[in-house]
Amino acid sequence: MAGNTFLLEVVTPERIALSEEVKFVVVPAMEGELGILSNHAPIVAGLRIGVLRYTMPNGEVHYMALSGGLMEVIDNEAKVLAETAEHGREVDLLRAKAAKERAERRLAERQDQISYVRAQMALLRALARIKASELERGGYSGL
Repeated sequence: MAGNTFLLEVVTPERIALSEEVKFVVVPAMEGELGILSNHAPIVAGLRIGVLRYTMPNGEVHYMALSGGLMEVIDNEAKVLAETAEHGREVDLLRAKAAKERAERRLAERQDQISYVRAQMALLRALARIKASELERGGYSGL
């Protein structure tokens, strides 16, 4: 490991979505965005649905849509455990936009409370996927 990098791992039940040496990571923590650099103090943080941003040693910035989860940082290793994690470059943008529209329609219908909460969560996931995809491609519309 170089002196200013650390290992970032993003793990889901299906796969190891990322395992790379990075210079910087920003995660969507429950209390707001949380930035991590090398030699960060040990921490465990809850994550919300949102976009994880990381900077590679060469300066490239990449984005991942997360469905929430947990992050642990210890001994220059940051491990993110999430139900789902999708690289911005992997997102099917048309599918994500269709999911956003479906969720918005369901929210407008205002059916029972369970359906309403599920639609809210679906909308947040769709927005995170769209944002990660657009940021990765350099054309974020600022949803």
